[in-house]
Amino acid sequence: MIKRVVLVIFPLFAIIALLYYLNEENKNPTDVINSEKKPLSFKDNSVQCPECNMFLVGKDYTVQVITNDNKTHFFDDPGCAILWLNENNIDDKDIVIWFYTVDTKRWKKSDEVYFSISDMTPMRYGFGAYENKKDGLISYNEMKMRMLRGENMTNPKIRRKILENLRGKIDE
Repeated sequence: MIKRVVLVIFPLFAIIALLYYLNEENKNPTDVINSEKKPLSFKDNSVQCPECNMFLVGKDYTVQVITNDNKTHFFDDPGCAILWLNENNIDDKDIVIWFYTVDTKRWKKSDEVYFSISDMTPMRYGFGAYENKKDGLISYNEMKMRMLRGENMTNPKIRRKILENLRGKIDE
């Protein structure tokens, strides 16, 4: 009798444990309750930017916004995150925003990064996040203001002006 119970219960328990493990391992990070408000890992082509609907591939230029309901929203470009926050009337002072930095390849909060205005970001807005301050980089608030005004690399007049300024600095 005990052998039969062991032969039935043990495999059943093993199958349940395996299914639980596979479910947790393959859980979409957008479904995770992120009460620690830390950046989450994600697999390429597993999460979509809610602004432009592009799948994220790699971490370069990505952004994670953790809202008050502890939900993490993933963005392929800093510009997409700013537009999405604005369209959804979300005050960025009430949430946590993580940027993946170009220079140090680490997740940093919005008040810990500076932005280039001319990087080749996925949606071509140009705002790449950097941990280390250097000439020509702007603050998060400046980047946000420029993005909302349309003063980014997708605007032909702005792009021309930025590129002319960059050429002028190279020629110096």
